[in-house]
Amino acid sequence: MTNGNIESEVISIISDISGFDPGEITPETSLPDDLEIDSIKAIELTVALEKRYKISIRDSDIPEINTVGQIIDLTKRLISHG
Repeated sequence: MTNGNIESEVISIISDISGFDPGEITPETSLPDDLEIDSIKAIELTVALEKRYKISIRDSDIPEINTVGQIIDLTKRLISHG
């Protein structure tokens, strides 16, 4: 799995949860401000990523994530260390 595939898949998952078009989502996009990802949707996103990539995202990491790029980077890091 390439990093480009991971990025596009994560954006697709974020799109499904947020309801925004994937074309509107970039690594700089703010999860809470631009995509209206609240705490409930953040949990949905976390669960979806954990299931898709068979990773475990720590609850303490979730509040630290503010942009799409940060969630992509965290996902890539967890996959490579998995």
